[in-house]
Amino acid sequence: MKIIVVDDKSTDETAYIVQEKYGNVLFIKNEPDMNVGTYYKEKRILITGGLGFLGSNLTHKLVSFGAKVTIIDNLDPLYGGNPYNVESIRDRIRIIIGDVLDESLITPLLRECDLIFHFAAQVSYIDSLNIPFRDLELNARATLLILEIIRKHKLPVKIVFSSSRMVIGKTNNLLVDESINTNPLSLYAIHKLTSEKYLLMYHNDFGIPVIIFRITNPYGIRQQLKHNKYSLVGWFIRVAMENKPITIFGDGKQLRDYIYVEDIVEAFLLSTANPKSTGEIINLGSGYSSEFCEMVKNVIRIVGSGEIKYVDWPANYERIETGNFQVDISKLKSLTGWTPSFHLEEGIRETYKYYKSRLSYYI
Repeated sequence: MKIIVVDDKSTDETAYIVQEKYGNVLFIKNEPDMNVGTYYKEKRILITGGLGFLGSNLTHKLVSFGAKVTIIDNLDPLYGGNPYNVESIRDRIRIIIGDVLDESLITPLLRECDLIFHFAAQVSYIDSLNIPFRDLELNARATLLILEIIRKHKLPVKIVFSSSRMVIGKTNNLLVDESINTNPLSLYAIHKLTSEKYLLMYHNDFGIPVIIFRITNPYGIRQQLKHNKYSLVGWFIRVAMENKPITIFGDGKQLRDYIYVEDIVEAFLLSTANPKSTGEIINLGSGYSSEFCEMVKNVIRIVGSGEIKYVDWPANYERIETGNFQVDISKLKSLTGWTPSFHLEEGIRETYKYYKSRLSYYI
């Protein structure tokens, strides 16, 4: 994919339509890249946590390209996936309900795939302190197990891993790039960073192709809305739909980079198809940060109900609050030509539209 922007207009008018400019970030729409689609056609792809948010949205796209997708998911009642996410394509994929930590189950799946998107995880940084060993198992040991199987059996499998901006912790940098020193503040983030270290070591020492994405604040369709520990954007949409107050800790002025799931999936697909991305840690955000309270105000305005309630920070939150966060996405852009398509208001609108007729499947 090639993107050249001059005076807010693309040089390829058949491929791109300018949407809106926020600050110095240009959000554009692009048509599907057929070269990328060709790369995935007939590819044998394994997605861990594939019934969840990232996995299911990626699966829909891969199936449209003609990929042969296998999903493994443990359907954990608190954090696990949702079979409804792939209901419309279930006859075109293989679904295995099981634990990614089960070596006897995962080994034959790795033997028969070309590419693995490793998304299975414990997703709550708040809960990680209460379930430290389970968090370690899912967010670090599972990655090590996959790498060891690939190394031991010399399997030609590329690994794409979903890490988190949480591995960075607090920073005084105005703009965060991939070279920043990491100082994670939660067990969740420590274990995600441990997986990053495993992946880079196995890439450098054994030549296993890996790509690591540090995702900012993802949101969008097909996220579960059972609780507030997964995605606050989605959770707040549910709360607003129920016309209940949305709680904001402190003044809500902290900056966050919210990225819509369709943009995430496109970045995954473009980067994975590009050999220059192999062995890289890549920031994945929109490149535009909004105040937390502004995100909430957008939710209330778009849903048309709900209200804000400001409260003091609970003690167990403030010590792991990372403060302002603005991410540099120039590396991703230079590697792939990717540019975000959805600004925050549009993404919230699309998410609300999806749940408006499907809320009962996600609560």
